[in-house]
Amino acid sequence: MIVKKANEVAAEEVTAGEGTSRQVLLSADEGPNFAMRRFHMQPGGGMPNHTNTVEHQQYVLAGRATVGIGDEVITVQQDDVVFIPANVPHWYRAEGDEAFEFLCMVPNLPDETKIVAADEG
Repeated sequence: MIVKKANEVAAEEVTAGEGTSRQVLLSADEGPNFAMRRFHMQPGGGMPNHTNTVEHQQYVLAGRATVGIGDEVITVQQDDVVFIPANVPHWYRAEGDEAFEFLCMVPNLPDETKIVAADEG
């Protein structure tokens, strides 16, 4: 059994993003099937259009963001749940004056992140 305080887990800057950090709350070494991460985006921060080779299951903890998933653009906020299929381009932009935070669960499988050029998405 693993129990820890989320605010005691070190955060690391997500270099591909702007004003974005990530905590690995449960790593692939700690959970047999899924890893759990918490992302924090400062107001106006976000992540560029990219793909991952694994699916994402996300739960919004705080704030509001515009999210692009494939050809769809949506606004998400606290208590929304988002599913992003593997290999589908997606991006994030935190909106408003409050930080955008979400949990992201991914399967413990090899994952490759690829930035998608504007004319590819």
